[in-house]
Amino acid sequence: MRAVAYNIPQPISAETSLIDVDLPVPEATGHDLLVEIKAVSVNPVDVKVRAHMAPPADELKVLGWDAAGIVRAVGADVTLFKPGDEVYYAGAINRPGSNAEFHLVDERIVGRKPKSLDFAAAAALPLTSITAYEALFDRLKVQDPVPGAARSLLIIGGAGGVGSIAIQIAHVLTDLTVIATASRPETRVWVKELGAHHVVDHSKPLAAQIGALSIGAPGFVFSTTNTDSHIADIVESIAPQGRFALIDDPKVLDIVPFKRKAVSVHWELMFTRSLFSTPDMIEQHKLLNRISKLVDTGKIRTTLTETVGTINAANLKKAHARVESGRMKGKAVLAGF
Repeated sequence: MRAVAYNIPQPISAETSLIDVDLPVPEATGHDLLVEIKAVSVNPVDVKVRAHMAPPADELKVLGWDAAGIVRAVGADVTLFKPGDEVYYAGAINRPGSNAEFHLVDERIVGRKPKSLDFAAAAALPLTSITAYEALFDRLKVQDPVPGAARSLLIIGGAGGVGSIAIQIAHVLTDLTVIATASRPETRVWVKELGAHHVVDHSKPLAAQIGALSIGAPGFVFSTTNTDSHIADIVESIAPQGRFALIDDPKVLDIVPFKRKAVSVHWELMFTRSLFSTPDMIEQHKLLNRISKLVDTGKIRTTLTETVGTINAANLKKAHARVESGRMKGKAVLAGF
């Protein structure tokens, strides 16, 4: 089967940073589905792994943690899907990725593709939807009010992949006032279209802008990018006993200033359940099915903003470069081989 891989971590500009390869078609066993890949999208995790993680000597590593496709075979223990089902999912970080014609994935982290979307539009959603949903409901527990705080949520990096879906989920499934950050005219329009009630500029100090909204101190803050650059403003802005979640990888993160306000700090990693085969791993299957229903009822829309081309090394290099630019709006997708 055709696939895209790498064997040496390199800058994306290097000729062999990603290469086209031919690999054997894997066999589905246990809880695995064999999925014929129709579309994939690129996330910051693809970029981070490619740039820093060397596979064992003489081995190739296939990236890809967002996919939509058709089930072609199932393992003996599969009960949730059958051949011919259209699915979407974000995969597992400790297994080969989806940048290949055929891919194995555990059924318990797979959802039914939204019927109203084509494969490309569906492939933009899984990883970011899982991340946003888990951050809001499993980590921040936004359904539980913070005493005395404004019923508001600050999302830092509102126009990115995770921010774009987090705004929609919060708008549709909660009563929170959503404050999103965006700095360019086109991204400010984008986050407002997605449901943000207020937009503040993350290229300027945030605390003063949030205070100027006159809605009170937000009980919840969700940071998706550049957390270390905004930590002082987050400390100043968040309500006492508030809850703060982040997903990026700050080189240094001093959380001691949160102590005075008794703020709880939460990491979100959507790969944790699959990485450790947690007893509640199937929650991601249920979560993705909920997102499908929200899409099919018109309450949530895809965050696809750019289709780069078919799935090959040259186009994946373009998509990686786009993500590395730090100026993404929504998601970049590749469709077909």
